[in-house]
Amino acid sequence: MSFEIFLQHFSNALSLGSLYALIAIGYTMVYGILRLINFAHGDIFMLGAYFAFYALTTFLMPWWVGFIVAIGLTAVIGMSIEKVAYKPLRDSPKVSVLISAIGVSFLIESLGVVVFGGIQKAFPIPDIFGQVVVLGNISIVSVNFFIPVIAFFCLVFLMYLVNFTKTGMAMRALSKDHETARLMAIDVDRIISYTFGLGSLLAAVGGIMWGMKYPQLYPLMGLMPGLKCFIAAVVGGIGNITGAVIGGLVIGFIEIMTVAFMPSLSGYRDAFAFILLIIILLVKPSGLMGENLTEKV
Repeated sequence: MSFEIFLQHFSNALSLGSLYALIAIGYTMVYGILRLINFAHGDIFMLGAYFAFYALTTFLMPWWVGFIVAIGLTAVIGMSIEKVAYKPLRDSPKVSVLISAIGVSFLIESLGVVVFGGIQKAFPIPDIFGQVVVLGNISIVSVNFFIPVIAFFCLVFLMYLVNFTKTGMAMRALSKDHETARLMAIDVDRIISYTFGLGSLLAAVGGIMWGMKYPQLYPLMGLMPGLKCFIAAVVGGIGNITGAVIGGLVIGFIEIMTVAFMPSLSGYRDAFAFILLIIILLVKPSGLMGENLTEKV
């Protein structure tokens, strides 16, 4: 493999891993506070991509306005799902909440087929993201440069929010103990709703970027990326934001580089993430950045 070809694969792996990282952060934030795996997260990612599609094609908004509207709508829907499907079950057994999350996922997918239609739609790529950059003998679409940069700035913003703001302090307190946080006058419901909104916002950003990198939209498009990003969160240490980013990048690089060096395995590309999950659970169940914590009873 020549150095130019390696660079092309590297850019693809970095952009795919950054997308996985963006979506995995939503999983890990919700789990960190509620100990809940939000299996509807991949479908929220799908909604973000569709909202951007209709904002640009039906309402003919400028791309940056359409993206902001799509991200805002997706965040509102994420918060609404928490209010309707998860909040009433907050004191119920964990399995009840898990079943509710799976039910919400199927509901969104089914509504997507009814509302958006089952036919694939081509995502309109703004010119700034669709330009082809030629470096020597290789050609790289400019969106591959934007995705890691956007993911990096989202991560920096999130780390600042969690570590240096009152809301972030409340989120960290809530992740340790709900009852103690409530006694410290923290509005638990507001912080949980805020966390779902923030995770959905990042999923929408990931969905829009995914639509520009792989410009085919369909209602079940969030299923496999959602599962892989859940695996990324587990690999990095679910509940740990930095770990989610590392897990996303690891899975992205394994997927692209394994196929690059062994093209005969391209048909098994989706299986690599699941193989990695099994290995991590056998070797280090808490994840690469996770800690072994004892649960209070």
